[in-house]
Amino acid sequence: MNQRNHRRENIPGYGSLEELAFDLIWSWDHKADKIWRALDPELWGLTRNPLVVLQTISNEKLKAVLADPSIAKVIADLRQDDERLHAEKSTWFLTNYGKNRLAAVAYFSMEFMLSESLPIYSGGLGNVAGDQLKAVNDLGVPVVGVGLLYQRGYFRQIIDKQGAQQALYPYNSPEQLPIKPVRLPNGEWLRVEIALPGWKLWLRAWEVKVGRTKLYLLDSNDPANYAPHRGITSELYGGGSELRLKQEIVLGIGGWRLLEALGIEPEVCHLNEGHPAFAVLERAGRFRQKNGVSFEVALAATRAGNLFTTHTAVPVSFDRFDPSLVQEYLEFYANEYLGLSMQELLALGRENPSDAKESFNMAYLAIRGSGAVNGVSRLHGSVSRQIFSPLFPQFPVQEVPVGYVTNGVHVRSWDCAKADELWTQACGKCRWMGETEELEKKIRAVPDAKIWQMRNDARKEMIEFGRAQLERVFQSRGLTAAEIERARGQFNINTLTLGFAKRFTAYKRPNMLLHDPERLARILINQERPVQLVIAGKAHPADRAGQKLIKQWMKFIWRPDIRSHAIFVGDYDMSVTERLVGGVDLWLNTSRRPWEACGTSGMKVLVNGGLNLSELDGWWAEAYAPEVGWAIGDGKEHGESWDAREANQLYDLLENEIIPAFYRRNKEGIPTEWVARVKESMARLTPRFSANRAVREYLEQYYLPAAENYRKRAANGAGLAKQIVDWKHAVEHNWSNLQFGDLTVQEQGGQYLFEVGLYLDGLDPKAVKVELFASDAVQEMARVKQMDKSTYLYAAKIKAGRPLASFTPRAIPLFPGVSTPLEATQIIWQK
Repeated sequence: MNQRNHRRENIPGYGSLEELAFDLIWSWDHKADKIWRALDPELWGLTRNPLVVLQTISNEKLKAVLADPSIAKVIADLRQDDERLHAEKSTWFLTNYGKNRLAAVAYFSMEFMLSESLPIYSGGLGNVAGDQLKAVNDLGVPVVGVGLLYQRGYFRQIIDKQGAQQALYPYNSPEQLPIKPVRLPNGEWLRVEIALPGWKLWLRAWEVKVGRTKLYLLDSNDPANYAPHRGITSELYGGGSELRLKQEIVLGIGGWRLLEALGIEPEVCHLNEGHPAFAVLERAGRFRQKNGVSFEVALAATRAGNLFTTHTAVPVSFDRFDPSLVQEYLEFYANEYLGLSMQELLALGRENPSDAKESFNMAYLAIRGSGAVNGVSRLHGSVSRQIFSPLFPQFPVQEVPVGYVTNGVHVRSWDCAKADELWTQACGKCRWMGETEELEKKIRAVPDAKIWQMRNDARKEMIEFGRAQLERVFQSRGLTAAEIERARGQFNINTLTLGFAKRFTAYKRPNMLLHDPERLARILINQERPVQLVIAGKAHPADRAGQKLIKQWMKFIWRPDIRSHAIFVGDYDMSVTERLVGGVDLWLNTSRRPWEACGTSGMKVLVNGGLNLSELDGWWAEAYAPEVGWAIGDGKEHGESWDAREANQLYDLLENEIIPAFYRRNKEGIPTEWVARVKESMARLTPRFSANRAVREYLEQYYLPAAENYRKRAANGAGLAKQIVDWKHAVEHNWSNLQFGDLTVQEQGGQYLFEVGLYLDGLDPKAVKVELFASDAVQEMARVKQMDKSTYLYAAKIKAGRPLASFTPRAIPLFPGVSTPLEATQIIWQK
């Protein structure tokens, strides 16, 4: 008998309650909080895990709570909400696009941040993945998630008495997680098989329910596995290169096989970072087998339906593997399953395919296996074009095929209770379930007094949380009872509160505020206009420099004059984040431009009326305006020599603008200048930087075109894909022989007529596009006549007035529906 139901199946209402616990909608729809709090308020506060609460309490307590009419009504209402959700035929997606435009998108990610009760996340990457899954549930977009279930997840943080970070790895007991085994109709647990050298690897499948959206997780801790392989999914981002390679084989290859076993046939495969890029190979391999075509044709067909989202701002952060390691694990797979030599497989992950010593780059594999690539902010798109430019030699950097969709956050997951109440009253209950453009004018109409009251209430809740954390810190450090009692009154609910919560690593510059400790101390302990500071964050266990930064903060915070004005909240996780972003007045971000690909922590404060003070990096580079917050930096890239200048700019802004604005009040006690910024930030930025908007952009810009393109290439036994491969072979065979003639220019009635001949060496002229290129414009040149057997004349007219030297003819491959240079990197310039 299932232990969860042991002796409880006959308790009225228990079945419905258990089903609620397994649906992660409870993690943002807080109506259910009343139930878990009634069952065990202390355990609920510590774990935020309904299953732990249900498994821990007695039957007597359970019966008593379920007999409470108010609790029974909450359960009934939630069950009704669930039934309506799954019966709904008018989701935003179906209303706007219908089910025939897109059957399924498979979203692969190494981590998903959905709830603290499912600790399979580390930070920003998981945050984006989790929030987008929640948003596709809200909008009804047919997306299914694929990830890994880690036995220990990411490390838990303790700050010891010396102020040093200690890393712990508690075991995640599956029966206490909101997951269920995926079972076949005959009751058998669905298991996926992968062949590793000398051994079969069995992967167990689990299901996570996120409303109407499903996330499937694989884990290797199957008793049938070779003992070392049981630990492949032991921890997130742990171990060495070999363990990481095996994890990514499990995610990409095992994940696609899981979808096959479930009968899910996605038209679109979305790779969230390069970790799952082996899915590109598995998808093409499956297509090859089913259609009896070569791997090259299979890849030409399937890549059209693949999207690669890169989150990395520095090339060294991409996963790279030694060729011998890749060969050890994938040679049999390449030869027997894909029909490739090892050299051909390794070439897909190299800048120089013929360099046998070059490592295998997962991002390069993702690019060569995808029909589109995007960064996660406008600035990051530009940075990524620089990073990937070596793969597209001779193309201008601005034409490197990387677009962008700026990240957004799932607003309903990050709004505090007081903010949710205000938004509901102003904009309605379903404000995040479809179009959001109308929200801006509605929130601007809210009276200043109401906005300010919400901010005071939200700050009070966060301060109470901070006091409880401070009390625990004092107890752990052995302070006296009197000192601990004083902690309960420290931090003031009416004091300007700054928040900083990030991964502690050098490029995020978490210690910029500590550049001048005495100046910071004066800012914090000012008697007339005091400031308090809440800090949180982890440093990777291998990042000694990051851990040193934490220790520096602990030393400062522990000063007697600072203790009541600053706190470091340990074990930074989703729960801590929720508390901080709900209550802080000002969120700080000090990353070194342009290393913050996007950043989502500052987006989370928007819905709660928090303001941002940030480097002009990531999302803030496109969000910032004086009406919505403050910025440091000049919007350019600088080295470490600029750190001191920006630290002083940070202090100046705090002392001369931010703090005075917060404490400057009208006769009703409202800081009108501050509230004006709050209101404008809430109205202008919250919808714009929501996951709702991001998912809609992914759907419209990438998913729908990718699905259509894939269907075209896959139809009729991959007929179009075969034509594309034949075209590519012809281009590759002839391209080195193409040659431009001399360029002639004539002025005709205020226009320049450019003419140039191009020798094609027998290549079909329809396979080539000739363009007139300038740094800020590209115009196609028309093929006007055939000059001899293989030479054609091309012409274009341009308005006169620009220097003639700024224009250069060039030729690139052309095939309808094929992305150049992503799928064909050849180019020839006239000079």
